[in-house]
Amino acid sequence: MQGGRQCFAHKVYRYRLCARVIQCMHAMMARMTRPFAQSCENNQAPIAKVLQTAFAHSRHVLEIGSGTGQHGVYFAPRLPHVVWQTSELPEHHAGIAAWHAHLPAPNLRTPLHFDMRTSAWPQTAEGVFDAVFTSNTLHIVGWPLVQRLFALAGAHVPQGGVLVVYGPFNYGGTFTSASNQAFDAWLRARDAASGIRDFETVVQLAQQHGWSLQHDHPMPANNRSLVFQKT
Repeated sequence: MQGGRQCFAHKVYRYRLCARVIQCMHAMMARMTRPFAQSCENNQAPIAKVLQTAFAHSRHVLEIGSGTGQHGVYFAPRLPHVVWQTSELPEHHAGIAAWHAHLPAPNLRTPLHFDMRTSAWPQTAEGVFDAVFTSNTLHIVGWPLVQRLFALAGAHVPQGGVLVVYGPFNYGGTFTSASNQAFDAWLRARDAASGIRDFETVVQLAQQHGWSLQHDHPMPANNRSLVFQKT
């Protein structure tokens, strides 16, 4: 009888161990399907603090260039009063959807197809966008696309709307750190049309399209959060 109990206990242990291994494997496979950027993990908390103030009176936010999808799933539950609409090129939609499935939020929306080169301003049944957020976009795309982003947002976001731009900037034509200078060299070697933008030039462009700079927040790792309001 003692031997039978030991055999049964051993089987139970083996079953639980196998179940645990399978559970871990499923979790690992799920993580593998979700794209991951360490920079998003690092900057999402300080950005969220800026957005909670900047978007305090907003209702419908368009995120341009949702990337991996990490920002959307982090910001949406921390801004429960807004509808957070993600957008990206189609090849990134599956990864964003994987994050949405992993960390769902009732105010988080599946990504729209938005190509900064050709797409018209997105429209949804939930109404106009009164706020826009974009992260690490201006230095990745060419200057004509930066111009198009501000022009589109200026033409479609209503008066009083808010635009928040996160990323690195130069001031007075000077890099704010050696790491930013090295990053800029890497960007331009990859694509000569990309590179860290001058703060003054971006603000001037924004003003041309009806955006007034409200705040310039210093952020970790030599980045900034620029908060504009539509006038």
